Amino acid sequence: MRRTQWLLSAALLMVAGIALVAAGQAPPAVPPAHPESARVLEVRLDDAIYPTQADFINDAFDEAARTNARLVLITMNTPGGLDSSMRAIIQKIITSPVPSVVYVSPAGTRAASAGFYILLSADVAAMAPGTNTGAASPIFVIGGQPVQIDETLRKKVMNDAAAYLRSISEKRGRNVQLAELAVTEAKAFTEREALDGKLIDLIAPSTEDLLAQLNGREIRRFDGTTVKLALPSPVRTSFEMNARQRFLGRIARPDVLFILVILAILGIYFEFSNPGLILPGIVGGVSLILALVAMQILPINAVGVLLILTALVLFVLEAKITSHGLLGMAGALAMFFGAMLLIKPGITGAGVSPKVAVIVTLPFALITVFLMRQVFKSFSWRPSTGMEQMAGASGEVTTAAETPQADGSYHGQAFVQGVLWSVVAPRPLPKGARVRVLKVDGLTLHVELAGTPQAAAAAAPAKDV
Repeated sequence: MRRTQWLLSAALLMVAGIALVAAGQAPPAVPPAHPESARVLEVRLDDAIYPTQADFINDAFDEAARTNARLVLITMNTPGGLDSSMRAIIQKIITSPVPSVVYVSPAGTRAASAGFYILLSADVAAMAPGTNTGAASPIFVIGGQPVQIDETLRKKVMNDAAAYLRSISEKRGRNVQLAELAVTEAKAFTEREALDGKLIDLIAPSTEDLLAQLNGREIRRFDGTTVKLALPSPVRTSFEMNARQRFLGRIARPDVLFILVILAILGIYFEFSNPGLILPGIVGGVSLILALVAMQILPINAVGVLLILTALVLFVLEAKITSHGLLGMAGALAMFFGAMLLIKPGITGAGVSPKVAVIVTLPFALITVFLMRQVFKSFSWRPSTGMEQMAGASGEVTTAAETPQADGSYHGQAFVQGVLWSVVAPRPLPKGARVRVLKVDGLTLHVELAGTPQAAAAAAPAKDV
């Protein structure tokens, strides 16, 4: 009863915690602005672009519209990310009623791959000295490693990416031909090359200098209208991720998802094989819930999931069948490639890293094969309790069995393990003889003489002299 109450309390606490996280945090209070000041909402995009980042940018623009902000400033440093998330961010930028500026900063950072598309989609594109952008060729990436694809499919993806970038650049009045080189030839640009090539609008060493240059500047919106930015005394407000987004941002990553899946499998297996341990079950259950949440965010490839399940089957067979390690090796390879294919690749690509796949797969394979061998070995153990454990036990005859029955057997009684049993034997059983149990038939034991010379002599029929 106490254990049930403890588990129920833990479950309720976990559900409450998830509910609180899902609810997020209330929007930050907006400080009152001076009538002559202009509010600028600052957003920091300093990571690979995943669905959580897209959701964060979407909330930022909604907040800017709700509070009548003059400008949304996205300070960006990214190596790229998922194609679907990139497109979601760009769609929000070009449809937002609030103008936006994407600023690659500080020095030494970049806006590569998907970041290049986002940079060119903004109303104002700016870069800090010592930054770079470009290298936006579409590639298929599995586990962080580029892979070769069919030439026809490669051209199809290349043309789609180039057309998408041309449509954005043309609407923003940028150099379409030069922007397209970042796709067709994977060309990258320094901040000076990007400015001279009319890919960006400004170079600014700091946010303060950027806002000063934007004050009074006339910009062209995506719909063709023009807006003059009035930022005489900008009030900068930082917009941060809420608790839910920070939480999802940590678990909705390919490497973390793969580790959660493995922890879920091991934890649940340990709990079912050793009921009452509780901790493995909790770890496995929570890991499974988090993995399912992450799978709702990341683009999961069914082929990767099937390969991981196939690996589990091969590990079980390795423990049951003598294959000299072949099935185990096949299972390890299946799990490795399953991890590599777990996330659907896109234009920018993402996936489980090979290093994490190897580090997780090998120990998991060894642990699974070892545990399954112990399970199958336990099937051959003789039970230590119940009627089955009577086989092989010895006892002493208390009631002699000297008269054969119709079937030729001899029936008597014997003490075995402190209990008086009815016994059946193929030969006479003299009183006091030692017997050994052969099998149990209901409440009757089938026995034989223990085999001592005295017992054999006592049981032998008398000879006439």
